[in-house]
Amino acid sequence: MQHADDGGRITGTKDKNYDLIWFAEQCLSNALRLETYRADAEETGDTELADLFGKAQSDSTKGAELAKDMLARRLGTP
Repeated sequence: MQHADDGGRITGTKDKNYDLIWFAEQCLSNALRLETYRADAEETGDTELADLFGKAQSDSTKGAELAKDMLARRLGTP
């Protein structure tokens, strides 16, 4: 089964910039979701789980920043 994000095999269009934008958006969406999970864990006193979600949130934010920087370089914008 192939997914809608087919890398151009189905649509005939490969767009690396779109892929970077999609990746950044997914990372940011994940970071927002993880903030909710972290807060829920903290509310119940589960610091181990809250720490895990906090670290994952940080990694997701970092991924989004890396993607945004790469996209800016590739598009020639500051």
